[in-house]
Amino acid sequence: MKGEAELGFERIDWARAHMPINAEIRERFEREEPFSGHRIGAALHLEAKTANLILTLRAGGAEMFVIGSNPLSTQDEIAAALAETEGITVSARRGEPAEKHAASIDRLLDSSPTLIVEDGGEVIGRIVKRGIDNFPQLIGICEETTTGVEQLRELEREGKLPIPAIAVNDARMKYLLDNRYGTGQSTWDAIMRSTNLLVAGKTVLIIGYGWVGKGLALRARGLGARVIVAELDPVKSVEALMEGYD
Repeated sequence: MKGEAELGFERIDWARAHMPINAEIRERFEREEPFSGHRIGAALHLEAKTANLILTLRAGGAEMFVIGSNPLSTQDEIAAALAETEGITVSARRGEPAEKHAASIDRLLDSSPTLIVEDGGEVIGRIVKRGIDNFPQLIGICEETTTGVEQLRELEREGKLPIPAIAVNDARMKYLLDNRYGTGQSTWDAIMRSTNLLVAGKTVLIIGYGWVGKGLALRARGLGARVIVAELDPVKSVEALMEGYD
């Protein structure tokens, strides 16, 4: 029987074969090592695709400290594979209790990262609680989610953000493609796999018609559901109506 790490490497390799842009970046990073001398703290959903991002950053010369951004999404075989990779420290386990997850966040921050790559805003929230002045080595933050970006903007408004921060959620590739098409498909895939639900003929209520809502509505209609959209913004409400939703 294959061990967790072996299964993890197989899944990582399969995903890597379908990520050509990442592969090109990784090859360049291996030559140039732009992150040599840096320690990157990564709080991400630990699965095969994000593992390839982590390995690409490692190929760029960074020491990595990795935790799961959500214990319910952590894939143990992926975490095991990363933990066996030189230069990568992992503190993550699927379903770990809240106190252990909080301890992992503190361990990441105590590792003195110079850069942080995050999905979810929990690390940023912890930095705010502990005081950003307590992390003088930190030179930049990269945040993917709306929640985390809002925390960063609040710090900026208060004049308490002395370092650059990249709002990944504002990137067109993120909201036009990932939020709309990626989340739209993966959410319905998860619902159907976990419930064995036949979507055709059902009535689906989409609350909010942002990019994620648009993707969810599109896929629900494609699966044969009647789609109702609830949206406070009058322009977005009209947009949903013009696109054929109730």
